[in-house]
Amino acid sequence: MHAHQPKDKKPFKSGLTIGKFYPPHAGHSYLIDTALRNTEEVTVVVCHRDDQRIPGTLRAQWLREMHPDARVVVVDDIMKDGDSRAWAEHTKEFLGFIPDVVFTSEEYGERYARFLGARHVLVDISRNAVPISATRIRANPLAEWEFLGGGARAYFAKRICVLGAESTGTTTMAQALAEHYNTVWVPEFGRMYAEAKTRARVQPPWRTEDFIYIANEQNRMEDQLARASNKIVIADTDSFATSIWHERCMGFISPEVDSISSGRSYDLYFLTDVDIPFVQDGTRDGESIRAAMHDRFKEELEKRGKPHVLLSGSHEARLRRAVQECDRVLRDVRPL
Repeated sequence: MHAHQPKDKKPFKSGLTIGKFYPPHAGHSYLIDTALRNTEEVTVVVCHRDDQRIPGTLRAQWLREMHPDARVVVVDDIMKDGDSRAWAEHTKEFLGFIPDVVFTSEEYGERYARFLGARHVLVDISRNAVPISATRIRANPLAEWEFLGGGARAYFAKRICVLGAESTGTTTMAQALAEHYNTVWVPEFGRMYAEAKTRARVQPPWRTEDFIYIANEQNRMEDQLARASNKIVIADTDSFATSIWHERCMGFISPEVDSISSGRSYDLYFLTDVDIPFVQDGTRDGESIRAAMHDRFKEELEKRGKPHVLLSGSHEARLRRAVQECDRVLRDVRPL
């Protein structure tokens, strides 16, 4: 028994919960927590099919984060859902043992446990304790946000990236949008990195390795903050922009830096226009570079087919347009 668990002996030694967990939600957590309170060792079985958009391995990863004291395994969902006898035999084969007890929130649970030769504990079948089902979440994940854990929130959140040349209001816009939607905004790591170098009075020439580090850290920060998001993530730049900045500083596109952003996608990019006064803060290249960088961002966004909207005019006008576009993105929900 783990040192932090209660010393009182639990009613059961080995317990099992099984399901698709597609996706994991607060109702599943209630079920697993019930099993953990009453069982010394709990195995959670995630049933995976190739036609499911969220792989079983990823669902299992989320469950391990939510319930580190449980053992989580993934099995192929090869049996018919209603065949409790076949599922019981399959379970014995892949588990290699018969658990003392099965915890379920489903009608099939009693039959399945009986064929398995285990006790059955029915948990909140009426969904009174946690009024949610995976079916409802799959229909509209954003509408059931409160029932999702951090991993699922990061997966389902709409992602918005604000990018632009220096002194075009990207940070101001990202912060304003995050405040409007009561959500997280992702700061520009490259700027933080450059400012740290300046403070340390370390001014060696930029190297490709710097940009590889910046791009990876930008992605890591975004994915971590997305876990705490409120349906939408607002990023002040992204690793795609890091690749363009590499080209600006080094004179060429780095395939390695570029590849760091290749597997990522955003629901919408906002490109901030150069129609506002340039402000020199001591770290910026200068106004002459600004228009060229703006054109380069626009060219690459179009070339790569990234959905984008140009934000021009006053901050208020830009914010109104951005909110309209974000609202449209939030309405565009694809069932799982």
